Amino acid sequence: MRYQYSIKSWAELNTLDLYQLLQLRSEVFVVEQECAYQDLDGQDFESVHLTARTPSNKSLMAYARIYTTKIEEKEYAAIGRVCTAKTYRGQGVSRQLMEYAIQYIKENQKLPITVSAQAYLETFYQSLGFQMVSEPYLEDGIPHIRMVREK
Repeated sequence: MRYQYSIKSWAELNTLDLYQLLQLRSEVFVVEQECAYQDLDGQDFESVHLTARTPSNKSLMAYARIYTTKIEEKEYAAIGRVCTAKTYRGQGVSRQLMEYAIQYIKENQKLPITVSAQAYLETFYQSLGFQMVSEPYLEDGIPHIRMVREK
């Protein structure tokens, strides 16, 4: 199935976009994963926001944000807040979203890419060319690993 992808800066998001992406992030990270954390961390203003919608463009299926960060003095493009609505999981939406994000970074930022991945998703991110570069650590009470894709 083909999905409709959109990538927008903070200023380009309309109120419906903003409501839907915050709703999805809350649904996945706070409700499903039972993780009370500070989602509104100030990073959204500096990010571009990637969405995948149904062909009718009505339902938000998946989301991620892309921003730049420095780790040990090296600049990276970071992909974060990656989430897929429960009803669309297992259909390849997350993989296509990540492939779209990687392509966007290759064409526009030309930086190595990092993700702070939930540890159980290590194999998924490895299949996209990421390598684990840290020991597992807790982020908001959930085991994570730092992963990097150099090219």
